[in-house]
Amino acid sequence: MAGKRKSRRGFGRVRKLPSGRFQVRYPGPDGVLRPADRTFATTTDADRWLMRKRIEIEEGRWLDPAEGQTTVRDWSARWLAAVSPQLKHKTQASYKSLINSLINPALGDRELSSLRPITITEWVGAMRTKGLSASRIRQAYRVLSQITQSAVDNDMIPQTPCRGVKLPRMPQTEPHILTPLEASRIVKSATKPHDLLIALLAYAGLRVGEAFALRRVDIDVSGGFVLVDENLAEANGALVFDTPKSHQKRLLRVGPSLAKRLGRHLETLPGGEDALLFTTPGGKPLRYNQWRKAYFDPAVSAAGLTDVTPHDLRASHGKWVADRYGVMTAAHRLGHSNASVTTRHYARPVAGRDDQVAEAADAWLGEEGEGGNSEVHQPH
Repeated sequence: MAGKRKSRRGFGRVRKLPSGRFQVRYPGPDGVLRPADRTFATTTDADRWLMRKRIEIEEGRWLDPAEGQTTVRDWSARWLAAVSPQLKHKTQASYKSLINSLINPALGDRELSSLRPITITEWVGAMRTKGLSASRIRQAYRVLSQITQSAVDNDMIPQTPCRGVKLPRMPQTEPHILTPLEASRIVKSATKPHDLLIALLAYAGLRVGEAFALRRVDIDVSGGFVLVDENLAEANGALVFDTPKSHQKRLLRVGPSLAKRLGRHLETLPGGEDALLFTTPGGKPLRYNQWRKAYFDPAVSAAGLTDVTPHDLRASHGKWVADRYGVMTAAHRLGHSNASVTTRHYARPVAGRDDQVAEAADAWLGEEGEGGNSEVHQPH
């Protein structure tokens, strides 16, 4: 009687374990034998798994399991070191803080390949339970998402676990839009030269950090121009001069009266071309919290106003410009790289304006009905 034919397996090896299950080993593209990530109940199941693995390798979709065993802590450190040269100093500090305080304590010892969407959902839920703000949670999630996507891009894991995760909603906060007269009252109520700094926020639309970073060389009094090419920010308690947000340097035209006031202020400044326009009494760069408490908030109170932030002046400028001169002009003055940002934040309906449009539309309709072919006045 002929003996039972032994099947010949062309790829990989299968052996029966004492438990009765089957263990698989297969050669990677480098020829090194690697074990499967699980055992199988039958040789048929083992052969099917080997067939799929062989196709993965032949199609170039195979990932080395050892890469996925890299921990979140180790990969996040490598990722941050790689991207830091392209980041602003404040962003670097923010990413590092989020990794050290929120990502590594919870996930740092986990292997990248072990992360699943449910893992990330549980992590987000734990942060909410601890009472972290929606903003902080979303920031941490965005950083982890970049870290894991980088792992995908570098063939360490097949897909990012940061997918389908529901994040807490950001509270809708509307800026306090001032009238030009209200802004003028704040400027007039401020002590010198901080009245001039506040005027630049309201009537040039500068960010606070951009105003803090202005130097003598940035002011063209005769032409009425202000060059915005630096931003002063705090990163982990240290003051850092960097490019403006989104790296949007811009040349702004200011009104003649504001230009003259800037010119008079320049005459009082010590130092050379690089001298800062606004400093502490000791000549040091300004810090936001200290400046606001010492100079801005008292000016707001003296103007008879409440709940006004320095950013509200910039938002008000954006609203005034967008309403009268269009969103594109506002985007340029505010230094937005995309006009959609301006539209989202500053192109808001003015109270009562919709009623005015309805009345005008009714008049246009009346003109059409009465005159038949009469020319309809176009809205401005």
